[in-house]
Amino acid sequence: MADGHETDKNIEIWKVKKLIKALDAARGNGTSMISLIMPPRDQVSRVTKMLGDEYGTASNIKSRVNRQSVLAAITSAQQRLKLYNRVPPNGLVLYTGTIVTDEGKEKKVTFDFEPFRPINASLYLCDNKFHTEALNELLESDDKFGFIVMDGNGTLFGTLSGNTREVLHKFSVDLPKKHGRGGQSALRFARLRMEKRHNYVRKTAELATQFFINPATSQPNVSGLILAGSADFKTELGQSDMFDQRLAAKILKVVDVSYGGENGFNQAIEISAEVLSNVKFIQEKKLIGKYFEEISQDTGKYVFGVDDTMAALEMGAVETLIVWENLDINRYILKNSATGETMVKHFNKAQEADQSNFKDKATSAELEVVEKALLLEWFAENYWQFGCMLEFITNKSQEGSQFCRGFGGIGGILRYQVEVNAYEDLSDEENDDDFE
Repeated sequence: MADGHETDKNIEIWKVKKLIKALDAARGNGTSMISLIMPPRDQVSRVTKMLGDEYGTASNIKSRVNRQSVLAAITSAQQRLKLYNRVPPNGLVLYTGTIVTDEGKEKKVTFDFEPFRPINASLYLCDNKFHTEALNELLESDDKFGFIVMDGNGTLFGTLSGNTREVLHKFSVDLPKKHGRGGQSALRFARLRMEKRHNYVRKTAELATQFFINPATSQPNVSGLILAGSADFKTELGQSDMFDQRLAAKILKVVDVSYGGENGFNQAIEISAEVLSNVKFIQEKKLIGKYFEEISQDTGKYVFGVDDTMAALEMGAVETLIVWENLDINRYILKNSATGETMVKHFNKAQEADQSNFKDKATSAELEVVEKALLLEWFAENYWQFGCMLEFITNKSQEGSQFCRGFGGIGGILRYQVEVNAYEDLSDEENDDDFE
């Protein structure tokens, strides 16, 4: 399960995915759309000067309509850049221009933001579409994985993040070999040998805690752990009581390598490449697997469907809120025109088309739309108020697809058992009493 920091990162990734989708769908009339990306440590003054030069060049465009749209886009970019004294630490992304809406009308749009991690691309393009290729790099996993390469000669601790590998520490060990001398000394030698092996495993376990547990949060600082080696030390380490249980839970794979040290590290990376690339996939399967387990054991600590999930959220009972990243449900705040009373409703596309949903069933009064927002966006902004974790899932895994099709793409794992329907029944009964 993700901690708060992980949840925030998942939300940022979801926001970037949503933005890319919107930008890719936008089309302009002529070359009226500017894509501008500034990497960290770039100078705002340099880009402002470059835009000034571009303005001068664009003034010579012969087509009046095209000239005006390009000049308007450049002016818009210049105005937005005036809000920044310097480029933010992670860089700056700016998209601005005039797009053509579905109704055929022209509309000016501007998106500017600091990415949630450094963007190492520099881009300026004026075209009839926005260029989002560099943003896709932000979505590539920057998870850090720990490696422990352990054999009879020593141990290496390393990390891998993206395509950057780093050796944190290595130490060698001199373990006594088995020998064939008989007599009384054989038992003593065997005992000494086992003792030295035990001490070696303990030292490795202690160093693993030192390198892979963050002392500030007492949580692992890696997304997963690979144990590698040529002897059975790696297996012994993983199963040892001395090995930190927080790290044991992060073991993704135990691999056999032919070498120790750095060569073994490189080999372990190659062998476990598939597991590392699927780690998000594995985490998603684990999360939904836990959800299905609650259902199969009938613990009552689960909820699904928009209404029940929202009711459980309001009670503060939801521990982990699970939503499909493409959930197409809108959150409406509606006002009863007769009584002035406001209410919150959630509708999908089909329900929005049914006008009866916008009428009060008791009085037939019209319900006026005060506010409309995508439910996912509302969750992203407000989930923390309910004291829960927010997890976005895809429908790419078998479990994810089953969750989206069978449970409507929204549900939660609860802290304690809640009878949501009982609350609803009770409120209905109270209302019935009022009418009698």
